[in-house]
Amino acid sequence: MADHAVSSDPAVQAQLDRLSLLSPGADILGLERISALLRRLGNPHHDLPPVFHVAGTNGKGSTCAFLRAALEAAGHKVHAYTSPHLVRFNERIRIAGSLIEDALLAELLAEVLDVGADVGASFFEVTTAAAFLAFARTPADACVIEVGLGGRLDATNVIERPLICGIAQLGLDHQQFLGDRIEDIAAEKAGIAKAGAPLVTQHYSARIAAPIARAAAAVNAPWLAAGAAWSVDGTRGRLDYRDLIGPLDLPLPRLPGGHQADNAGLAIAMLRHQDALAVPPAALRAAMGWAEWPARLQRLDRGPLPALLAPGSELWLDGGHNPAAARVIAEYFRLRVAPGRRFHILLGMLENKDLEGFLEPFAGSGAIIHPLPIAGHACHAPAAIAAAANQAGLAARAAGGIEAALSAVAAERDDPPPIVLVGGSLYLAGTLLAANGTPPV
Repeated sequence: MADHAVSSDPAVQAQLDRLSLLSPGADILGLERISALLRRLGNPHHDLPPVFHVAGTNGKGSTCAFLRAALEAAGHKVHAYTSPHLVRFNERIRIAGSLIEDALLAELLAEVLDVGADVGASFFEVTTAAAFLAFARTPADACVIEVGLGGRLDATNVIERPLICGIAQLGLDHQQFLGDRIEDIAAEKAGIAKAGAPLVTQHYSARIAAPIARAAAAVNAPWLAAGAAWSVDGTRGRLDYRDLIGPLDLPLPRLPGGHQADNAGLAIAMLRHQDALAVPPAALRAAMGWAEWPARLQRLDRGPLPALLAPGSELWLDGGHNPAAARVIAEYFRLRVAPGRRFHILLGMLENKDLEGFLEPFAGSGAIIHPLPIAGHACHAPAAIAAAANQAGLAARAAGGIEAALSAVAAERDDPPPIVLVGGSLYLAGTLLAANGTPPV
């Protein structure tokens, strides 16, 4: 689907408009269209630098951020392809460390659309082809590529010989494409496994691990699971990583949340179990502080939106939108919100997301829910969010929008000043970052 991508650059917008007219307008999984498109472009995906391919339900973006930070700290030039974007489409494509420039983006999109107008490719397939063209034409030492949706039939899975693959946390999401059972989702994610390329994963229950083991064995990919081939522990104030190569004592990730230790561990394990690129321990230490991943437990401490709140208040942003993400977010704020301090959640969610499942982990937290619409997207109505919040035992208050809700919170003059989270959708997160003048860079 078109992801409602817009650009302030007229040349880029012209190509995005072309794409919205040509695209089928829905996610249609399969490798036939992307393969046909890439053939017409000379198969640029065959000429990429060594590829780190990452799938997962939650945490794959953070894992990619740790990979890129470590590789760059080691002196390597890194291409990166991630999705979705928050404010500018350019965020999806980093060429040798920098966001793609508008002029090049417009040129590449035009090239793909010119040769593939009759292919019927989706938005994601066209933009994936454009990214691969950029990566093949610009020298670099590595590519970090995030799966868009699923794995087995995702457009990025045309990469036949990745250097190494990784799977982050798994949970229920995109069931309309991947199935309603966690075993089915695990099998789809594990479809990125390739012959001879190590498949590094988190630790999963036996129910989830079984289809991953089958997928890895089917293509003769060495499977390196946490708890067996490697381990990580961030509970003692340091990141204690261990594998057969040897132990590492690293600082905790700067990214907030205890779950980031697991994501960092996955990235470290991927880097330690490949032999194409040297990444010394010093680079891994640096990566713990360098890695950035906006809209994932991101604290906003500058800009016009935090300024709407009373001094001493905290404004946080997280785009997590499924029950597994909600559990992580709820646990983080359970430890952060002191007794007697108000906790407000400005919540907006797409209508195809599990609203009740997302709210459940916040039951008993005392959080006050401020329902928000998501402009330009099919989303849960504010009244439905309020009803679901009440069902979860949470108070709900009407909110006219982000600014109005923040002003209303500030008007209460709470002592101590409150903690405010804006969450439930990456689209909502992008709207907030744009309004605050703090887009990803």
